[in-house]
Amino acid sequence: MRLKFTLLLVLLLGGAGAQEPSKTKDVAFKAGEQLDYKLKYGFFTAAEAHIKVEESINKFNGNPAFHIIADGNTAGTFDVFYKVRNRYETYIDKQTLLPYFYTENRHEGSYNHADKVTFDHKQERIVATSGTYPLRGQVFDFPSAYYFARCLDVSKMRIGERFELRYFLEDSVQTLGITFVGREKIKCSLGTFNCLKFNPTIVPGRIFRKNSKLYLWITDDENRIPVKAHVEVVVGSLTMELASAQGLKYALNPVK
Repeated sequence: MRLKFTLLLVLLLGGAGAQEPSKTKDVAFKAGEQLDYKLKYGFFTAAEAHIKVEESINKFNGNPAFHIIADGNTAGTFDVFYKVRNRYETYIDKQTLLPYFYTENRHEGSYNHADKVTFDHKQERIVATSGTYPLRGQVFDFPSAYYFARCLDVSKMRIGERFELRYFLEDSVQTLGITFVGREKIKCSLGTFNCLKFNPTIVPGRIFRKNSKLYLWITDDENRIPVKAHVEVVVGSLTMELASAQGLKYALNPVK
């Protein structure tokens, strides 16, 4: 189950040789935005996630920042047999969207894990509870990677092209490869949307099949909101769907 909640955040992120992506001039979100997701196992709701953006009352190196809060918890029958209560928080620069400070507090059954991570861009180091690590180029935590990914310039991407996002998790910098698959119309509880389709890499193991595929659909508009993701697991499949969206910077435009 611990992998499912790591996956829940990976699902929200979203050919040729991999490249370090660049962001657009405009930020796709604003303070006050809140997105709610449901993670389903077959027909059953297994978990919920809530992500919101606030103005930070703290400044970092004299710069204003966004405060992003992501909560994840099991639901229904899953909550009875394996209770999960996770919270991830990050403070990111309003211009570069790079993280300054990140915390996580995870309670998953009998497993508990807490971490505090400082991204020191001047000294090029990451200072975490477990130690100090080198910081080279663009490195994120999970929530900041999600919001940075929404602001990537994908206007010129061709089918089969691939880019990478690097993120710090527990005691190392890891890499997530994402391939652009194409465009599709996708239906969710908020309507039907024109979407960009991506295929993030996954590692086969106890949860995933050797040939499992993970697909992610984000709105093909200025919001760039993930509306759906789907992955096959060893038994069955997991689907993430957008349940509600509030405080968006741009109006949602479902197709008729």
